[in-house]
Amino acid sequence: MDLFSGVLPFVCVAEAGGFRAAAARLGITAAAVSKSVARLEAELGVVLLERTSRHVALTPEGAVFLERCRAAIAQLKAGREQVAGAQREPHGTLRVTLPPVLGRSVLPVVARLSARYPRLAIRLIATNRLLPLAQEEIDVALRMGSLESSSLVARALRTPRWITVAAPAYLASRGVPTSPADLARHECIKFVLRGKVVDWRFRAGDGGVDVATPSRIVLDQGDLLMDAVVQAIGVAQVLDFMAAPLLEAGLIVEVLAPFATEGPPLHALTPARRASVPRVRVFLEALGDALGRGGHGPRSSPKIRAPAG
Repeated sequence: MDLFSGVLPFVCVAEAGGFRAAAARLGITAAAVSKSVARLEAELGVVLLERTSRHVALTPEGAVFLERCRAAIAQLKAGREQVAGAQREPHGTLRVTLPPVLGRSVLPVVARLSARYPRLAIRLIATNRLLPLAQEEIDVALRMGSLESSSLVARALRTPRWITVAAPAYLASRGVPTSPADLARHECIKFVLRGKVVDWRFRAGDGGVDVATPSRIVLDQGDLLMDAVVQAIGVAQVLDFMAAPLLEAGLIVEVLAPFATEGPPLHALTPARRASVPRVRVFLEALGDALGRGGHGPRSSPKIRAPAG
């Protein structure tokens, strides 16, 4: 006996009060509904429905069976929803590649998602190399700068600003620069990316220009660069999101704010076939909330007394 044969037609007839109404609900003919219920009664060996020319009524056995069927259907629906919901909930391993300078900004997103979705594992690959997403089975790549044409789905997150920062202690001893030209008399800490020292950029008119500034200290890690600024070793130019927590804590301040200029755009790239996968979707949404906000507005230069002489 087919366990479910005729069950749904029987329930529809009982609830609709007739074969025609049940047939309309199921999208089949009334004759097909009648035959299905008749087969069910034959398999069970009982009459479930009393039929007259004008009326269809449940027999006592039919009433008992209807309640059992309703309970079974409710359990089946709940099971389907649970299984489907489990697939909609983020799960599996999310693989993300990103420049090391973005690590501190992305970690809070990872922490929130990890706490909310216990079935989600996240692997961050911090590197300045442009890894091939397909070969490395990467779900999301965070890239800075202009994008080349590709089949990847790109989501613009934000365009940060280049800002110049220093520790209050450094400025108290060396003075506060008021123009990019003043940096010739300061200890400038620079960043090297893929073997090339990154030039500093300042606003000039409606755009930005590269400015050659002297530098005796060059670092290839963003966190190390920020630590050097906090320790009052010198002045550095960084992207605003790198400095945001330290600015909020008062450990560093922004100088030359009127000369701050636009930095490289930040995008999240993902293969088209993975863009709608739950783990990718929730990560991109959370990332957009965290990084998609505008950068910090210009901060006025600090009122720090320059050294005498």
